[in-house]
Amino acid sequence: MLDLINDLLWGKVLIALLIAVGIGFTLASRFVQFRYFGRMFRILSASQAFKRDKHGHLSSFQALLLSVAGRVGGGNIAGVAVAITLGGPGAIFWMWVVGLMGMATSYLECTLAQAYKTAEPNGTYRGGPAYYISRGLGSNWKWLASLYSVLLLVTFGFGFTALQSYAVATSVDDAFGIPVLYTGIGMAIVVGLIIFGGVKRIARVAEVLVPVMAVSYLLVAIVVLALNVTRIPEAIMLIVHSAFGLEQAVGGGIGAAILMGVKRGLFSNEAGLGSAPNVAAVAYVPHPANQGIVQAFSVFIDTLIICSATAFIILLSGAYDPASGIEIGGVALTQASLADHVGEWGRSFVSVALLLFGFSTILYNYYLGENSINFLSEQNKTLFNVFRIAIIGLCSWGAITDLGTVFAFADVTMGFLALANLIALIMLIKPGLRFMRDFDDQIKAGIKQPIFDASKFADLDIDAAAWDIEPEDLQRVQQAQVATPPSS
Repeated sequence: MLDLINDLLWGKVLIALLIAVGIGFTLASRFVQFRYFGRMFRILSASQAFKRDKHGHLSSFQALLLSVAGRVGGGNIAGVAVAITLGGPGAIFWMWVVGLMGMATSYLECTLAQAYKTAEPNGTYRGGPAYYISRGLGSNWKWLASLYSVLLLVTFGFGFTALQSYAVATSVDDAFGIPVLYTGIGMAIVVGLIIFGGVKRIARVAEVLVPVMAVSYLLVAIVVLALNVTRIPEAIMLIVHSAFGLEQAVGGGIGAAILMGVKRGLFSNEAGLGSAPNVAAVAYVPHPANQGIVQAFSVFIDTLIICSATAFIILLSGAYDPASGIEIGGVALTQASLADHVGEWGRSFVSVALLLFGFSTILYNYYLGENSINFLSEQNKTLFNVFRIAIIGLCSWGAITDLGTVFAFADVTMGFLALANLIALIMLIKPGLRFMRDFDDQIKAGIKQPIFDASKFADLDIDAAAWDIEPEDLQRVQQAQVATPPSS
């Protein structure tokens, strides 16, 4: 039954909706992910007032790293290998397509999450699909918001936390011979120390961990590309030909390539799932579009950069040879491929990378679960603590348990999660475009940093308290404004 539902969701329904939302919003927004690509970098480097203010809000950069911590995980190492094994190299092409369209989808959902966020007494914000569904669609849709929160809690808070623990523990066992139980206990202790500190402590850890793990992985990938520079065009042509069924010997044909590319692409970058908006909403920014643009960049980092790095490591190696009849899948293929390039230490490096990626994803999954609980039972500290203890237990239990059924179940609940969010996004495209046009109009008027005025959207259920910019921050931004409009 799980396989039947899974095939229906991922083989037909979600592909259609992902294409509809991704391409539809790309066209309606006049290719916002490309128009503002350069601004993605400027938003992160400009406006000192919003980087780390004295009131303890999370910055746009911290929220970006927290979302990258969640997007970049096992899917970038093992998921890419699975996509190539089952769908052929062509799956990478369709993963790229999903990534480019997903940038627009992520912009939309994260802009909505920012616009409909709510202010918390402790100087943080709450937001995400449950909030923009209940506020944006009205009280008649509160049931969908609650259903989304339950699915988010079950899928990420519980299911994927256990799965990440299993993936990390088994990889460390294979590479270093450390028993999975010991790895699970170690992760449980460290995770417990961090999550009891709340989202601010999680963000501080991500601020250090994410750049280290991402840059290290990319440096190794660059070394691999340098060693095989003359074969890169050949690998690119293999990907393109396989994507359109022209290399049948190395994959399951165009159907398998599209299916695996879309499925693994969404699993990796999560655009359309609604998971990243929960994190995007916590940032202290002057306009919702700021974080929408930044979060579109996080999809680019995940899919177009890190997933591509893994793909080229595999395709340029001698470990991937479908004609040999020897099948290596998952993380083992990535390990064998890197070892083929740089020697046996490559296997250990992949395990360490998976450990860091998986660990950061567990922290991200915890926050998604906490946000779900907060929506269902606002500020219930007892439930928060029970959930934290459950996460610690899942880190140990997941490491020692065969999670095949859990993975199948999580795949299905993730499908329903995406379905609920994509339906909501389709219904909220109009307010999403209004927020974007407000940003565009201010840019055209020569305003260097647009400011969101909640009173201009009085017909929408916006929490005005969440858009109270501190006077000193507003003054510094206004002083930095320029008379002539900058290029977008």
